[in-house]
Amino acid sequence: MIEKVHLIAREAGEIIREGFGKQFTVEFKTNSSNLVTEIDKKAEAAIIKFINKEYPGHNILAEESGVQPGNSNYTWVIDPLDGTTNFAHGLPIFSVSIGIQKDGKTIIGVIYDVMNNRMYSAELGSGAYGNGQKLGVSRNSNLEHSLLVTGFPYDIKNNPNRTIEKFNAFLLQARGVRRLGSAAIDFCYIGAGVFDGYWEVHLNPWDVCAGILIVEEAGGKVTKFDGKICDIHSKQFLASNGKIHDAMIEILKRID
Repeated sequence: MIEKVHLIAREAGEIIREGFGKQFTVEFKTNSSNLVTEIDKKAEAAIIKFINKEYPGHNILAEESGVQPGNSNYTWVIDPLDGTTNFAHGLPIFSVSIGIQKDGKTIIGVIYDVMNNRMYSAELGSGAYGNGQKLGVSRNSNLEHSLLVTGFPYDIKNNPNRTIEKFNAFLLQARGVRRLGSAAIDFCYIGAGVFDGYWEVHLNPWDVCAGILIVEEAGGKVTKFDGKICDIHSKQFLASNGKIHDAMIEILKRID
């Protein structure tokens, strides 16, 4: 099954790659920071067409078209273009993210880093891979030596969960903090050992479904900010190599 997911992720990625840097229509969803382009919609339509053909009856939860109920215990959770703002501005950091759940548990996660032509994937209990090479989280156990990554919610002007203060605190504690603009790629880079830790609020199921599995199968840890178990519907996500997890929780709790 995962090989077929790779194929449709690449097909959606090709649609995105062909549209990159070209003229396309842009619409606004909740506010001027929350964009959707015609390319998002074309990529999503291709993925849904594939699912309906290859796996008729499977449920679908997609960012742009919402819920399409089926009669199966399988659900596909799709972000056809994670990093739309980057894409719209010509910044080549964006991805296709596809997670598959069975009875509410994620069993497959595939994230295609389009412009780097890198396919990240994981199956429950089988490890995580990047272009066929096994992934593993970093071994760093010192927050001061850590490279972290985060993202800001679309309602950042409201400063939910004291997002700005948390960012400042980590900026002063870690070696560096980055903001790439694609939550899916952030998770992949935790799994690959590039980043040591990642935190973000107000994400959606399609932003995190595949990424959580990739991190966990690479040996990392994903929880809420307080260390409690999260799921794809949670609104706080803390992902790390596991070794700096408690240190990050302490900072997040301190600025609550």
